[in-house]
Amino acid sequence: MKFLMIFLQVLVLFGFSMVGNWLQNLLHLPLPGSIIGLILVWLCLMLKVFPLRWIESGALFFLSYLPLFYIPAAIGIMNYGQVFIGKGVLLVIIAIFSTFLTMWLSAWTSQWIARQSEKKKGPTPCK
Repeated sequence: MKFLMIFLQVLVLFGFSMVGNWLQNLLHLPLPGSIIGLILVWLCLMLKVFPLRWIESGALFFLSYLPLFYIPAAIGIMNYGQVFIGKGVLLVIIAIFSTFLTMWLSAWTSQWIARQSEKKKGPTPCK
């Protein structure tokens, strides 16, 4: 029964991706259809069109297999070794810098959102 539930949730997520592709082709948007589908899922969740539990297991299924999607890209890089010769150290520095920049920006954004939500709620009473 759990397999069927995950399968149906994956179909719902796939449907959002297909709608995103359709909208991208129809409106000639500069975003990929999959990103448009992801935005549609987010909007439906934010506007409470449907609850998270309707797609949560399917999304967790995708997340559990996400690293497998990076393996072909990493192996494909091996075909372009000549591009990376002599620039390896620079690429490592760029990768480290961009990783820390992403971590810092994510932390700063989450803290900013937390502060904004605290302002809306007001001060918490002392116990």
